[in-house]
Amino acid sequence: MRRLLLFSASVLISFLSLSTTSRAQTQSDEEKAWMAYMTPGDIHQMLAKAEGEWSFDMTMWMKPDAPPTTSTGTTVNRMILGGRYQESIHKSTFMGMPFEGHGLLAYDNAKKIFQSSWVDNMGTGIMNTEGTWDEGTKSITFKGKSVDPMTGKDMDIKEIFRMVDDNHHVMEMYMVNDGKEFKTMEIKFTRKN
Repeated sequence: MRRLLLFSASVLISFLSLSTTSRAQTQSDEEKAWMAYMTPGDIHQMLAKAEGEWSFDMTMWMKPDAPPTTSTGTTVNRMILGGRYQESIHKSTFMGMPFEGHGLLAYDNAKKIFQSSWVDNMGTGIMNTEGTWDEGTKSITFKGKSVDPMTGKDMDIKEIFRMVDDNHHVMEMYMVNDGKEFKTMEIKFTRKN
């Protein structure tokens, strides 16, 4: 009986020792994963290069065959939360009214994708898109949904953001109208400072 108790005790001690080691290893792996997820990397440093004030020229098309409208404005970009996100504030006029829009751009280290959210004073919803980087064209192609105010339904959108160089960027937006994709906006950004 004593041998059985000693054997049982040694098995229990071995099990507890393995369990503690396994938990410590798992915790270490979890900590490493969280650290990799939360630490800004090279792509965040690339986004930080756009910090500062920019001026822009905007061209918009309401329909594929409609004449374009143009306007100018300013953008201020800054990295927030320890360099993890880029916050952008855009100001302009649109159809004779003051326009202001706020963007938040992220690069998700775990998913390896860009995520963007946009709100402005010409609507009451949030536009969310996700995109990937193309090193060859130095651009991010975002895809997502935006509401069509005429129908109240979501429509597909695409946005291409190209970093021409450290002082010039171009954004093109496309929407689907009658099943066909058309260009609705082009913004050319130039660094002010």
